[in-house]
Amino acid sequence: MASYKVISRGRVPMMMMDLKRSYDVEKMVLPSLMEDDDHDHDLWPLNEIDTRKSKFPCCIVWTPLPVVSWLTPFIGHIGLCREDGVILDFAGSNFINVDDFAFGPPARYLQLDRTKCCLPRNLGGHTCKYGFRHTEYGSSVTWDDALSMTTRSFEHKTYNLFTCNCHSYVAHCLNRLCYGGSMEWNMVNVFILLMLKGKWISPSSVVRSFLPCALVTSLGVAFVGWPFLIGLSSFSILLFAWFILATYCFKNIIC
Repeated sequence: MASYKVISRGRVPMMMMDLKRSYDVEKMVLPSLMEDDDHDHDLWPLNEIDTRKSKFPCCIVWTPLPVVSWLTPFIGHIGLCREDGVILDFAGSNFINVDDFAFGPPARYLQLDRTKCCLPRNLGGHTCKYGFRHTEYGSSVTWDDALSMTTRSFEHKTYNLFTCNCHSYVAHCLNRLCYGGSMEWNMVNVFILLMLKGKWISPSSVVRSFLPCALVTSLGVAFVGWPFLIGLSSFSILLFAWFILATYCFKNIIC
């Protein structure tokens, strides 16, 4: 019995030391492996932008609208692209276009940075300041997941140029992604983001966007005179004023 106790007392510390070493290794290695695995899963490499095939991975894309853009050239139709470059756009009531951008090919684009998105796998995985609010709104684990969830939601919405349009769809997607650490995306700041940071695809895209407006303005001034220019400017100002007021003062009517 005495020899058994000596042996036991000699072995127990060694076993505890081995267990402690194994635990330490596991504690150090596993989190880094999980982190690397999550990063690789969420942010797989994107293909290059292909303007000929209209493939714009993780981009906001813009194209002029018939008639409306002839009067106010900065107003247009936008969409948001999946990680494979396919364009999704809210083009009508209960309808989301997939890989068939309404109103023609994109004229302008802005590629977004996926590292600025909050893509939590659980409530404790949020990198944004909103946490539970983001989860309640509908957080996503991948970029495409956010677009898919928003698409299902907008398939039951009625399109309205003034209250629920393509800009609303993109804003909802960015809110699900909590892009840039914000859940306050709306029609106005999405428009401003694209106008300030967007890139023209080619010189012909610039011509296609502004030439109709220049022709309409020239003909209007030639046949009607300066009152036409005043009326056109008033129309643009009223249109911008409506979107700003509706977005920030009458939020209950905006989808």
